[in-house]
Amino acid sequence: MRERRQSFSTASTISAILIVFALCGVANGKVFEKCPLARTLDRQKISSRSLISNWVCLVMAESGGDTAKVTTLDNESTSYGIFQINSKTWCREGRKGGRCNKKCEDFVDEDLSDDIECAKQIYNDGGFGAWKGWVSRCKQKTLPDLSSCWN
Repeated sequence: MRERRQSFSTASTISAILIVFALCGVANGKVFEKCPLARTLDRQKISSRSLISNWVCLVMAESGGDTAKVTTLDNESTSYGIFQINSKTWCREGRKGGRCNKKCEDFVDEDLSDDIECAKQIYNDGGFGAWKGWVSRCKQKTLPDLSSCWN
């Protein structure tokens, strides 16, 4: 009977630790709405204001505005953060690397400065067409109306 209590106690402790880690992970992310995202991207000078609606559409298509989004893909790579920056080309898991010379895990927090720096490099390389979400949901489609975001 004592062995059973000890197993239950160990399982409870492990469960509690996992819950704490899960909550810490959620606390590090943020889900952006359209206008706060547009203002943040503009303030951090991702591009001219005339292109911000494309960036907002891209972000919503790729991550739903979730800075903590991590997606494992069929090609054994992983995409990170609000722009879904891929580990195969642009960053490295666990260390700095890739074409952006960034650690992938740094893209899943609320600080968008490193994400934007890498996203600009991706854009300079292949335009918005480098993101499948933009191609399928934004290209030649009605882009978000951001006119009310600048008031």
